[in-house]
Amino acid sequence: MTSTDLKTLRVLCIHGYRQNAEAFKGKIGSFRKIFKNKNVEFVFLNAPHEVPPIDTDGQNVTEEIPDQRGWWFCSEDKKFSGKTFCEKGFGFEESLNLVEETFKTQGPFDGVLGFSQGATLTALLAAHSQSNPNSSIKFRFAILVAGFKSRCEAHAIYYKQKITHPTLQVMGETDNVIPREMSEELAECFENPTVLQHSGGHYVPATGQQKPVYIEFVKKFYNDD
Repeated sequence: MTSTDLKTLRVLCIHGYRQNAEAFKGKIGSFRKIFKNKNVEFVFLNAPHEVPPIDTDGQNVTEEIPDQRGWWFCSEDKKFSGKTFCEKGFGFEESLNLVEETFKTQGPFDGVLGFSQGATLTALLAAHSQSNPNSSIKFRFAILVAGFKSRCEAHAIYYKQKITHPTLQVMGETDNVIPREMSEELAECFENPTVLQHSGGHYVPATGQQKPVYIEFVKKFYNDD
C-alpha cells in the first residue's frame, strides 16, 4: 500500500515538563522522519503554565529551553516531580480545558503522542475520554514515551478501571528521570498495551531498532475508523 492510498493520521503532540511545543518538535525530529511520506500530521500543543526557572542556592540557572512550560504542579509554588506524591494537581483543570478546546477547534485527532509528564497527561486524557462520552477529547491510539502513573491523589479516580485505548508505551532502561519501573506501573493501567523498551535514557528513541515497531503500531489505524 502506497502513501497515496492512506488517509492522513492527525496526531496531537504533548510535550514534557520544562519543554514547550516548539522545543518538543525539534527534539523529536528523527521520530517525525520515520513517518515522512506516510501521511501523518503532527500538531504540537503548548502547556498553559509557565514553569519558574530552577533556583540553585538562590541563583536562577539559565536553562537550555526558553519559555519552559508544564501541565500541572505538585504544589502552589509551581514545583513538580514525577516521583513526588501530592494531594492536588495544581493547574491540571486548566490543562484539561485547554485540551478540550484544542480538540474542538483543531481536531479531530486520530492519536496522541505524549512524552514524560505529557505521556502521563495523555493517559489521563484517555481515561477521561473513556468515562466522559460527551467530552470533545476523542482519539483512537496513543504513544506514551517515558510516562508514569500520576502520584497525585486527585488523579487516582482516572485509574479505577483499566484504560482501553490502544497504546504503544516506550521506556528507557537507563532513564534516570522516569525509571523504567515507573513506566511499567503506568502500562499496567491499560488493557493490552504494546511495550517497547530501549537501552537509552529520557528521550524519544528513533533508531532503526524502534522504527519498525512505531510503523507497525501506527499502520493499524489508517483504515480503522
